[in-house]
Amino acid sequence: MNKGTVKFFNETKGFGFVVDDETGKEYFVHVTGLKDKITQNDKVSFDIEEGRKGLNAVNVAKI
Repeated sequence: MNKGTVKFFNETKGFGFVVDDETGKEYFVHVTGLKDKITQNDKVSFDIEEGRKGLNAVNVAKI
């Protein structure tokens, strides 16, 4: 389980990005990968999964 911060999340379009606290890498997150409702600057935990266009954050939950 990784920990990070929500960099951006567009509720209307249903996607955004999470930045990993340890590596600084940015991961795409889709609304289908959320456990909780998230907004910009929320601290979250997440798993990483291979998606169609690269690595995605999934099982995203607020800490």
